[in-house]
Order: sequence, then C-alpha cells, then structure tokens
Amino acid sequence: MSDIVIHAEGLSKQYRIGPRQPYLALREVLTDRLYAPFRRLNSLIRRAPTEFGRKKQTAEKWIWALNDVSLDVKHGEILGIIGRNGAGKSTLLKILSRITRPTVGRAEIFGRIGSLLEVGTGFHPELSGRENIYLNGAVLGLKKTEINRKFDEIISFAEIEKFLDTPVKRYSSGMYVRLAFAVGAHLEQEILIIDEVLAVGDASFQKKCLNKMEDVRQEGRTVLFVSHNMQAISRLCKRAILFDEGRVIKDGLSHEVVSQYLDFKKGTNAERKWSDPYKAPRGEIVRLDAVRVKSEQGHVIDVVDIRHPFRIEMEYEVLKPGYKLMPHFQFRNEEGADIFSVHDLDPVWRQRERPKGRFVSVVFIPGNLLSEGMIFVDAGINAVDPQAYQFHERDVLAFKVIDNLNGDSARGDYEGHMTGVVRPMLKWSTQFDPD
Repeated sequence: MSDIVIHAEGLSKQYRIGPRQPYLALREVLTDRLYAPFRRLNSLIRRAPTEFGRKKQTAEKWIWALNDVSLDVKHGEILGIIGRNGAGKSTLLKILSRITRPTVGRAEIFGRIGSLLEVGTGFHPELSGRENIYLNGAVLGLKKTEINRKFDEIISFAEIEKFLDTPVKRYSSGMYVRLAFAVGAHLEQEILIIDEVLAVGDASFQKKCLNKMEDVRQEGRTVLFVSHNMQAISRLCKRAILFDEGRVIKDGLSHEVVSQYLDFKKGTNAERKWSDPYKAPRGEIVRLDAVRVKSEQGHVIDVVDIRHPFRIEMEYEVLKPGYKLMPHFQFRNEEGADIFSVHDLDPVWRQRERPKGRFVSVVFIPGNLLSEGMIFVDAGINAVDPQAYQFHERDVLAFKVIDNLNGDSARGDYEGHMTGVVRPMLKWSTQFDPD
C-alpha cells in the first residue's frame, strides 16, 4: 500500500482582479426591465446609447495565484510551507481543503482532513463554543461518544471554560484561534492543515500549539504547516517547500529551504559597511569600517547551520597610534537575552600598542554552541591602559541559526523543543557492568 496521503499534480488557480459590475437585487432587476423599452426608444430618438442606471464596467484582469504545482506528501510527514505574502501558500491549502477548486490540475487526498486556515473557518457564528465542537466533530464523521472522549481535553487546551456556552461570534480572534486549534489538534484527523493563524495567539499559546504539533507528529499524523516563523518550521519539519509567485521554487530539507528563503527575503543583516567615514561609528582613536558573518569558506552568510563553525569579523581603521585596543562582540537572542560577550584575545596584538592602519579582528564560533533562532550582535572597541571608550554599535549584525532533525547535531535523536540560549555538543560516556 502506498504511503502517499496527498498527491497534487499540475495545480493552478486563476483569479479575476479589478472591479466587477455589482450584483443587482431583485428590485433593481425589475426596475431595469421596466425601463428597458423607454431606453430603447430614447436610443432610437437620440441615435446614441445611454447607460441608464448602470455603471461602466472596468476592464478586468486575471492572475495565476497558483501555477503548475505538483507535490506528494507522505503519511506522518510534517511539511513546512513558506514564502512571502501572496506567494500562493494559502491558495494551495484551500484547494487541498476542498474550499476552492483548481482551475487546472487535480489533487487526491487519502484520509480524513481538518483545516485551520482563517480565524473562524468552520465555525457557525450563532452557535456556542460547545455546539461548534460537536458540529466540527460531526462534519468529520465522528460519533458523539468519540467527541465526548476528547471534549475535556479540547476545553482545557483552549482555555475558554467561561465562554463555552457563548456564541462564537462574540469571541475575540484569540479565543477563536484557541478553540479552532484545540478542535483540530484533538479530534484526530489523519491530515491537519494549518495556515498562519497561530500568529493571532499570544506567545505562551503559540508555544503550547507548537508543543502539541510535536505530539501530533509523534502520533504519526500528517501536517501541512504554513508559517512565517522560521524557527518553528526548522524545529517541526524535516521537509519544506518555498513558494514565490504561485510556483514552488525550492523543495527539500527544511534548513536548506529556510536558508534560501531568508536570503531571498533579505530579512537578516549579515554584513554592514560604512562607506562614508563621517557616518561610521568611531572615536578619536579608531573608526569602524565593516562587520561580517562568514562561513568557514569565507563567504558572507545570514543563515548558520547549528553544526558548522563560522566566524565574525570586524574591520576597522586605527586613526591615532600608540594605544592598546580591545575589540569585542556581544551576542543576544531574539528574546533579548544576553548569550555571551567575547573580547579580542589574539596573542599577537594583545596588550600591544597599535600603529595607524587598517585591521581585521576575527572571532571563531564553534559548531553546536549557539541554540537555534535569530542571533543579534553588537560590536565595539575600547582602548585600554588608559581606558578610552570608542564605540559600541548595537544590533550591527543579525543572522539565523538553523537546527536540524538529522540526529548529528547537539540535539541527537531528540526531536522535541530544547530550551536554553546555548546548545553545546558535549562528550558523553557510559559504562556497563553486567551481572
């Protein structure tokens, strides 16, 4: 038996954009028919057509929101789907969810599917939260006893006990999302489709949802996950696809796809240069010219594989000779927590007075040290003995650390969330003494 649960072949979707002639109400249709003979008579008299009671129709345009997309998704796979807004991600999910039909192509789904696409999708606004849980379960073909078995878990997860019997039209967007995700995650559909709705929830609920999705993965269910959170994509998905202008431009290991997306998006800043010396960070003794994140091979990179060493370099100009300098970097994560600071310990120039000229100081960061996520770097230089502050440029660099699920990083075979701002790969030893 094939383990393919989603097979899409040549999917394309065309939409009309631009203004269209509005729909007419019954009263307007009857009025239009009533005045039709008079308009024809008036046209004959004046020999010119009129547009009585009508708006001129503006030329319409057509766009391909999805263009020749083919993919297979295996049973138990969590597939990450990323791309810019308007790239075609949501259109694909709506086709797979049977909300809209493709213009061209076909999609085959093997299994019961649940979708969490937009706030409130699948809920009846006049029904209460309790009634919508049973309604969703019934739509999925579940018996009442099956829903009852999961009911308390859903309510506990969604944290809406006080509003359980309130019509959902009175829910906030956050309450909608909590209930919708709880229903989707607990009613055990074979295939779960999740669009970027988790962004509506607060940080603690997002973390709760991501942990639940890890449980879903371990249960062997299939998930299609659209998100702009690259850390979540890298953490949860072994495979990801990148969309742009309705096409799949990359399909592969999630950390490789995320790397291409970040480079494509230019959402990070792996190199800063100051071509104008008067605008560069500086003091009386030294001026900053550039800072860079580089791979082992010497290429500027904005995405770092957690397993690979890399380096950060600072290029600067000594303006006044005779001073001992101490370049330094400070590292923080995306939550603002300090990870560590490093000061120049190069034995060649340590405690030596610097002559005038250009210098490049480099710090080498080993693999399996930083934890996954966005890293921000400050750069500064102080003169020492005597102390003389020169500059400290905050957030001068930003780059992404990507973890993987291949088992050869510091996480080993553990696929769950790992806390901490650093993730060192330490040596282990186990001794066995048989009876």
